[in-house]
Amino acid sequence: MKSPSDGLNPAERFSDRVEDYVRYRPGYPRDLLAVLRRDCGLTKDAAIADIGCGPGNLAAVFLENGNEVFGVEPNAAMRTASEKALQRFPRFHPIEGRAEATNLPSASVDFVVAGQAFHWFEPAAARAEFRRILKAGGWVALIWNERAGGSAFDDAYEAILLKHGIDYQKIRASREDAQAIRGFFAGGEVRRATFKHAQSFDFDGLKGRLLSSSYAPLSGHPAHEPMLEDLRTVFDRNQTEGTVCFQYETTMWYSRLGPHVAQA
Repeated sequence: MKSPSDGLNPAERFSDRVEDYVRYRPGYPRDLLAVLRRDCGLTKDAAIADIGCGPGNLAAVFLENGNEVFGVEPNAAMRTASEKALQRFPRFHPIEGRAEATNLPSASVDFVVAGQAFHWFEPAAARAEFRRILKAGGWVALIWNERAGGSAFDDAYEAILLKHGIDYQKIRASREDAQAIRGFFAGGEVRRATFKHAQSFDFDGLKGRLLSSSYAPLSGHPAHEPMLEDLRTVFDRNQTEGTVCFQYETTMWYSRLGPHVAQA
């Protein structure tokens, strides 16, 4: 699985979107903890490596569960945001690193997790690194919040992304690629769980949610103002009492890594 190429290092794609990302990106449903407890033996004593931690939305779920979390993030602005957002948790440790080189000790964590990040990884190198940092019997969980689709609002919002998104179609195609995910686990028994999740916005919130996405053209780009005009129209047509709602399906793929390395 290759990440989209626009000449910009993926680690820097969100540097000018951190504030919107922190304020408007959804968190993750706590129900995923119950699945990991049941199927993977998650306890409060487990050490977690959150790869591509960003501002800590996924890390917060495990920290609230009592876990020690190492937030591995290559983007300095995002690491600063996670330190601020999670400063109440003494068991959170922001780490400068990336999926392919985490800077964590060998056999140091029980779980490797990634939220909205796997499609940026180089699979073969990331798999080798996860093998290195996981303790024997450790688990990997790859998690996405994706819009569920099907409503008039969601269809209209999707049309805006297709019309104005800089490389939206490439990123969309690379996200939840079942074949690539199963190949990444290299023969491990891969399981999939889904959860419901929702997020409501007024217009300013909807605008911030859109601009938090790496493919949304920012101020100064010729598509920026036309995109916001279309967004205003979509909001006005679909709002109820001043808000619209994103319905998400959160998907978690989880497994131990298989004994043999598959071809990337």
